[in-house]
Amino acid sequence: MIPTLVFDIETVPDTDGLKTLLDLPPETPAEEVANIAFHKRRQQNGSDFLPLHQHRVVAISCALREGDQFKVWTLGNADASEQEIIQRFFDGIEKYTPNLVSWNGSGFDLPVLHYRAMIHGIQAPRYWDMGDDDREFKWNNYISRYHMRHLDLMDVLAMYSGRANAPLDQMAQLCGFPGKLGMDGSKVWDAYKNGEIEAIRNYCETDVANTYLVFLRFQLMRGQLNQESYTSEVELVRKTLESDGVPHWQEFLQAWN
Repeated sequence: MIPTLVFDIETVPDTDGLKTLLDLPPETPAEEVANIAFHKRRQQNGSDFLPLHQHRVVAISCALREGDQFKVWTLGNADASEQEIIQRFFDGIEKYTPNLVSWNGSGFDLPVLHYRAMIHGIQAPRYWDMGDDDREFKWNNYISRYHMRHLDLMDVLAMYSGRANAPLDQMAQLCGFPGKLGMDGSKVWDAYKNGEIEAIRNYCETDVANTYLVFLRFQLMRGQLNQESYTSEVELVRKTLESDGVPHWQEFLQAWN
């Protein structure tokens, strides 16, 4: 069975890079740099949301279904560098060649990882293989929007139309799953400034758990799971989280119940 790897990233403004792009003095405080960038962005298009190449990755969380096991974790420790956690992500693909699953991974997570990997000089030949090394990858690779080696659930469910996109939080809740708890992407920068990296990592983990649960419902709809196997897969997730015992999973399970 090919492993399934659900992933999600959390980002903050790349204030070091923005100093270069905005020609700011090196001693400019990070918060001031971000505020200048936000202001310029609002003037351009009315939104604070920065271009993807101006984001810095602070967390990558994964949910892995392999063999008879399911696990959720965040790459690296809380003080790991951006380069380390991105390298770990691509190293995992290099080693296991999993099927990737995301929610808006094609529109956000993967492009950000592409830019940041390039900035750090990270190599990821398996991920970028489009048939040059493995002929099978010519017809099913991680890069093509319409291949299943990376399944962007949001994109597929919307029939590849941005006008039909739905938020993960609402789709998870409508399917009977917890959805987001206590944080969303708009709050990550403030949490990061307050030194709450563990809260960000925990939030990212709950996002991949929600995504995997919605993916299971998608597999049921596709006929890849029957009702019995779907129920078994959902229970595996629940029992795995129950056995972990950490506070954010207790909160997640309480919301689920």
